Amino acid sequence: STNGLRAAEIATVGRGKPVLVRSYSVALPAGAVSRGEVVEPQTVAAAMKQLWSSGGFKAKNVVLGIGNSRVFARNLTVPKMSLKLIRESLPFQVQELIPFPADEALLDFYPISESAGESGPVVNGLLVAAVREAVLGNVNAVQLAGLNPVDVDLIPFALARAFQRGARSAGTSAVIDIGANTTTVVVCTDGVPQFVRIIPTGGNELTAALSNKLGVAVEQAELMKRSVGLAPTRQEDRAIGSATMELTGELMNSLRTTLAFFASGKQTSAIGHILLTGGGANLPGFTKALADFTGVPVAIGDPLGAVSVNGRVQKASLGNGVAASYSVAIGLALWAAA
Repeated sequence: STNGLRAAEIATVGRGKPVLVRSYSVALPAGAVSRGEVVEPQTVAAAMKQLWSSGGFKAKNVVLGIGNSRVFARNLTVPKMSLKLIRESLPFQVQELIPFPADEALLDFYPISESAGESGPVVNGLLVAAVREAVLGNVNAVQLAGLNPVDVDLIPFALARAFQRGARSAGTSAVIDIGANTTTVVVCTDGVPQFVRIIPTGGNELTAALSNKLGVAVEQAELMKRSVGLAPTRQEDRAIGSATMELTGELMNSLRTTLAFFASGKQTSAIGHILLTGGGANLPGFTKALADFTGVPVAIGDPLGAVSVNGRVQKASLGNGVAASYSVAIGLALWAAA
């Protein structure tokens, strides 16, 4: 992310739960990454080497998560054919669906279901499109760190993998990850992603707006956001809570509109609940405010429910909301472990 690097290493033991062996994070200097895209490859590679050394990671093969304003996922229905042929045909039929030239994009298709169309059987799925240079820039930084990127996965799919496993996947639910500069929404039915949106706003924008509105330094605004948020407990903090509520209104409205758009389609069932994750999920009072705003029950998601925790990874060290910041990393590593 803009603020740092996170990694999780997972092992599989027989048919039991995957085991979280190691997890660690390091901060990134300002400007090294902008909105999920590497700007300074050498700086990021050096930080990644530090991450591997300090975290004690053994694996060199990695799955890299991508998800920013230059990555898109849209519903797409195509005539039934092999997945190989569907992928080969994408450049000729998706130009109107993406805001950049198809020849500058990396394209993929995620099949969801089959149905009968007007001209025969069709496959319903998700088109995934990313600006090629944005993806390859991140891959280059990983390679400079001496690691081997075996795959690049969409962050919404990683989130679905971390939270939509076993009994937790029943019905239709939304996972919302609030990061530093982006907010990711993925709606799943019985564990299968049905709908994805990446909203280009996150916790950093809220901090900057709060700093400007209250006339305080960005560092002080960040402390106010984390300690008071939307739930002031002292009289002297009410102005902070009121300002934060006002400034989060745009994000909550975007989330409500996004969920309403999903509900307006030909979906099998309504969204039963929302799971919040990411660093922004810990904003005091946001869970209740979002539930009131959307009319859908909201809870903080726990990615540790998908894994067992090795003794080397002290579960206590992932408490107090810290585990939520590893949701994407855990979901990526689960793909590799599978």
